Amino acid sequence: PLHFEIGFGGGEHMAGRADMLPDHGFIGAEPFLNGVAQALVHVDGDNGQGVPIGNVRIHHGDALEVLSRIPDGGLSFVYLLHPDPWPKARHAKRRMMNDGPLKLIAAKLKPGGEFRFGTDHPIYLRHALMVMQRYRETFDWLCGKPADFQQRPGGWPETRYEAKARAQGHEVWYFRFRRR
Repeated sequence: PLHFEIGFGGGEHMAGRADMLPDHGFIGAEPFLNGVAQALVHVDGDNGQGVPIGNVRIHHGDALEVLSRIPDGGLSFVYLLHPDPWPKARHAKRRMMNDGPLKLIAAKLKPGGEFRFGTDHPIYLRHALMVMQRYRETFDWLCGKPADFQQRPGGWPETRYEAKARAQGHEVWYFRFRRR
């Protein structure tokens, strides 16, 4: 199974998942050099055992470029965790939770594949839920009760952005969507 993380930040989630699932492949794309450097530290043996994590590939650049090269139906998981919220209305078109990126994510996920989204930003949350309403025929929201999106699911390693948000007293929301 192949996983793809869009904007992995410091790489802690990607490395944590890859360490948990050594028989899965992981691709991460991050445009910022500092994030790539931190991810390399995590992948190069900072998993608590001093052993490199060999099932991760890192791209320094635009996630959509990499995603467009993946065969349709080739991904089991796509992660978009704490993306830049672009909070101003005039910048909303830059958000990853928009029709263009979501159509691409839907095409690349195999049926039954999972799209995970996490944020602590209330404006982005409302925007993301509004956009996902347009994809009810494409994705099933894996949520039966509020705790399903208010508590981090098992197997979902904490990111530094999530830890920072919690330290500032922000609420964090977790969303899981299954590709139909």
